[in-house]
Amino acid sequence: MTASPGEQVPLRHVRRGDVSASTAQSEGMHRFAAISGALTGAQKIWMGETHMAPASASAVHHHGDSETGIYVVSGHPTFVFFDDGVEQRVQASPGDYVFVPAFVAHQELNTSSDEPALVVLARSSQEAIVVNLPGLA
Repeated sequence: MTASPGEQVPLRHVRRGDVSASTAQSEGMHRFAAISGALTGAQKIWMGETHMAPASASAVHHHGDSETGIYVVSGHPTFVFFDDGVEQRVQASPGDYVFVPAFVAHQELNTSSDEPALVVLARSSQEAIVVNLPGLA
């Protein structure tokens, strides 16, 4: 369904059951695409969701030249990254937003022993760019 640059595509409605696990993945989380070049013909945005089980951690990764906006639907995910060589941890709550700049290596943690986490993602590219890394340092 990928449209050619500049080609007009119609409005698309993606139902909950139509999201696709056929998208870039990192260990410790499950991503599902909802809006992408392949699914809807999107040319400048990717949207989807990520599910994290209790007591889980994602692989360290970045999203290439894509900026990422995150909205926390449920759970309390922690985002780990380095700023000026110092490890930072941001714990988010439902209703919070998190911005991840392009090429910023980070890791998501769900430290709850019984509560899963669900976030909605928006990226500034038509596909999910995920570059898994060996570590944060």
